[in-house]
Amino acid sequence: MGSLLHDVSYGFRLLLKDRAFAAAAIVALALGAGANTAIFSAVNAIVLRPLPYGTPDRLVMVWGKNLKSGSVKSGLSVPDVNDFREQNSVFEQIATFSYDDFNLSAGDEPEHVPGTMVSANFFSVLGVTPQPGRAFLPEEGEPGAARVVIISNGLWKRRFGASPSIIGQTIPLNGASFQVVGVAPPGFKSPNPEDELWIPMSFDGGDRLRVPSIASAPDLHNRARRFLIGVARLKPRITRDQAQTEMDTVARRLEQQYPNSNIGISVNIISISEEVLGDIHRPLLILLAAVGLVLLIACANVANLLLARAAGRQKEMAIRAALGAGRLRVIRQLLTEALILGFIGGALGLGLAYLAIRLLAALNLANIPRVGEINIDGRVLAFTLLVSLLTSIIFGLAPALQSSKPNLNEALQEGSRGSTGGKGGRRTRSLLVILEVAITQLLLICAGLMIKSFWTLQHVNPGFNPDGVLTMHITLPPSKYAEDYQVAGFFDQVIKGVETLPGVLSVGAINTLPLGTDKITFRFTIDGRPPATPGERLTANFRAISDGYFHAMEIPLLGGREFTEHDRNKSAPVVIINESMARRYWPDEDPVGKRMTIPSAGGVSREIVGIVGDVKHSSLDTESGAEMYVPYLQSPGSFMALVVRASGGPMGLVSAVRGQVLGVDKSQPVYDIRTLNQVVGDSLSQPRLYAVLLGVFGFLALALAVVGVYGVISYGVTQRTHEFGIRLALGARPTDIIKAVVGQAVVLSSIGVAIGLVAALLGTKTLSSLLFGVGARDATAFLAVPVLLIAAALLSCYIPARRAINLDPTTALRHE
Repeated sequence: MGSLLHDVSYGFRLLLKDRAFAAAAIVALALGAGANTAIFSAVNAIVLRPLPYGTPDRLVMVWGKNLKSGSVKSGLSVPDVNDFREQNSVFEQIATFSYDDFNLSAGDEPEHVPGTMVSANFFSVLGVTPQPGRAFLPEEGEPGAARVVIISNGLWKRRFGASPSIIGQTIPLNGASFQVVGVAPPGFKSPNPEDELWIPMSFDGGDRLRVPSIASAPDLHNRARRFLIGVARLKPRITRDQAQTEMDTVARRLEQQYPNSNIGISVNIISISEEVLGDIHRPLLILLAAVGLVLLIACANVANLLLARAAGRQKEMAIRAALGAGRLRVIRQLLTEALILGFIGGALGLGLAYLAIRLLAALNLANIPRVGEINIDGRVLAFTLLVSLLTSIIFGLAPALQSSKPNLNEALQEGSRGSTGGKGGRRTRSLLVILEVAITQLLLICAGLMIKSFWTLQHVNPGFNPDGVLTMHITLPPSKYAEDYQVAGFFDQVIKGVETLPGVLSVGAINTLPLGTDKITFRFTIDGRPPATPGERLTANFRAISDGYFHAMEIPLLGGREFTEHDRNKSAPVVIINESMARRYWPDEDPVGKRMTIPSAGGVSREIVGIVGDVKHSSLDTESGAEMYVPYLQSPGSFMALVVRASGGPMGLVSAVRGQVLGVDKSQPVYDIRTLNQVVGDSLSQPRLYAVLLGVFGFLALALAVVGVYGVISYGVTQRTHEFGIRLALGARPTDIIKAVVGQAVVLSSIGVAIGLVAALLGTKTLSSLLFGVGARDATAFLAVPVLLIAAALLSCYIPARRAINLDPTTALRHE
C-alpha cells in the first residue's frame, strides 16, 4: 500500500509538472465520459430501471386484434373479457381499464384531470399498494357501490398540499362527489402515464356500464362494443408466448360461438414494458453505441498523448531499468498515472453529464417515455466509475507496455539526436490517428443523415399554417351535458364569444387536433355503388369540425364549399372529404354532389359539398390518409379542441379565451394550452433529440480527431527539428518542409477516411428506420463528410507547418 501511495503521489507530481498534457488528456476523457454517462443515465431511467409495479416482468397487456382491419391494438368487449377470465389457465388475474377525462372543481379554479376507469382489481394486478389509504375493495366494483377515487401522488401534492387528511374526504369530479380512499405511491404511473386519478367501474346486470359521473351509459351486452384494455399477471413459469398461444385458442373458440361479432377478432399479448416504452429501445441503443465511439476516440487521443510523452521519458525508463526496476513495476507506475487521469476525467465527466441532463430537460421531449425520470443514481455512478477504470486501462496499457521495455543504448543514442520515439511508437501513434479519423467519419456521416432527415421533416407541409394559432382542449362532463343539443349549445356560445375578442382573426374547433395521438376511423358506404368485393370495408378518419375551422387553420379548399353556420342538426346532412379520399374512392370523377353514408355518425345519407387539401393528422412522416369532415353541430361530441388564429402573439389570448369559456360555464376548465407551432414541435421531439445528440457526438468526435492529428503532426515536427534544420541548411525550400509535414497528415487522414467510408456503408443501415426523406447511403453525406475531415486534418497542420518553416537552421542543428 505504501508503494502504491508513492506511485499515486509521484503521478500527481508529474501531472502538475506537465500541466498542458494533463489538461488536454483530462478534457478529452471528461468529454467522452460525460457524454457516455449522460446517455447511460437516459438508458438507465427509460429502459433498465424497473417499471413501478410489483414484479413487472410478469405483467402483460391484453389487447384485441382485428384481423380484418389489421389493427393490433383494438379494444375488448365486456363479454369477451368475462370469457377470457373463465377460459384461460395462464393468468393469475385480468384487470381492465378505459381511459377517460375528468373535471376537478375543487379549489378556486377548475382543472382538467386525465384519469382512468378501472376494474376493482386493477391495483392488485399491478402489484401496487396506495399509501396513504388503500386500494379498491372488490365490492366497489359491484352495482350500487359508493363513488370512490384514488388520486396520484402528484395531484395530492399539487391540489391538496400532501395532507394525509385527504383520505375520507370527497372531491367534485364531473359534477359528482367522490370519496378519496387512497393516494398512489410516488413514482407510480399507470400504462397511460398522464393519468392522475382512478375510479372503479362496475356493470349493472352484466350488460350496462355504471360510471357514477355519467348520467347514462349504453347497453354493453353487445360483444361488438369493444372499449376495454386488459392488463394481466402471468402465472409462475408461464411465458408471454405461452399466454399468446392459449389466448389465440380462446379467441378461435369465441369466433365459432359468436360468428356475428367475433369473426376476425383475436387477442394480442404484449409485455407491459413494450406498452410503456414503445419503440424507444433501438434509438437509445444506437445513441449508446455512438457515444461509446466518442469515448473510444477520446481513449485513442489520450493514448497518443501518453505515447508521445513516453517517447520523451525513455531516458527515465532506461535509468529505472538500469537501477533494477522490473517490467511489472514500471507498468504499475504508468498505469497508476493513467488511472489518475481516468478518474479525474470521470469526475469532471460526471459534472458534465449532470449539466447535459439539465439541458435534456430543457429540450422539448414530450414524446419520450419516462424522460422525467432521468437522473444520476447509484447505477449511473457505478457506470461512470467502471468507464473511468476501463478507459484508464485501455488508453494506458499500450504506452505502459511500450515504455516498460526500454533499450538503454537506443534511448541514449536517439536522445542525442532528437528521439522520434522509435518505429514502434510512431507506428502505434499513426494507427491511433487512423482509428480516430475512421470513427469520426462514421459518426459524422450518421449525424449528417439524422440532421438532414430532421431538416427534411421540419420542411414537410403539414397541410395547414401553424403560425399565430392558439390551441386548447375542452372536455365536457357527460353528467352535465348529456344531450347533443347541450353540447352543441356550449361550443356554439364559446366560439361566438371568442370571435368577438380583440386580436382574434378566426376561430374553429375540431374533435381531434392534427399531429395528436387521438384517431377516429369510421366505416362508410358510397350511395348507389355496390361493394367491389364481398365484405369490402371502406374506411376513413373521421373529424367533426366547426364551420370556421378550415379558415382558422388555413387549410385550402380545392373544390365545392366549406361548412357554414347553416349546416346544423336540422339542416341537410353534409360532409367534406380530403384530396386523398377523393383520389382513392372517386379517381375519375368529381365527388362534389355525390352522396355517402357514415353508419357511426347518424347513419344518414350525406352530400359531399367540398374537397379540402390533405392534412398530416398522424405525423409529419406519415402519408395523409382518407379524411372526412362533418359539421360538429350535426355530430356533437363532448371533446373538442379550439383553434384561435391571432393577429399578434397567440399566447397573449389565453386569459381572454379562458374567460369566455368560464363565462359560459364557470366550472369548465380548459387544458393542454399550446400554440400550433408547439404542437408541431412536440410531434418532432424524438427526431429532434436524435439529430441533436448525434450532431453533438459528431462535433465532439471531429474536435477530438483534429486534436489527435494536430498532436501527432506537432510531435513529429518537434522530433524532426534536427532533420529540418539540416534540410534548410542544405537549401530546402519552405514548400518542401510543408509537404513533408502536411503529407503525413494527408496520408493518415486519407486512410482513416477510406476505412470510415467502409464502416459507414455497413453501419448506416441501422439508421434506416429513423430516417425520413433521406437514404441510408445519401450521396451528400458520403461526399461532404470526407471533404470536411480532410480539410480539418489540413487545418490542424497549420501551426506545426508554420513552426517548421520558421525554424532557424543554426538553432535547429544544435537541437538535442
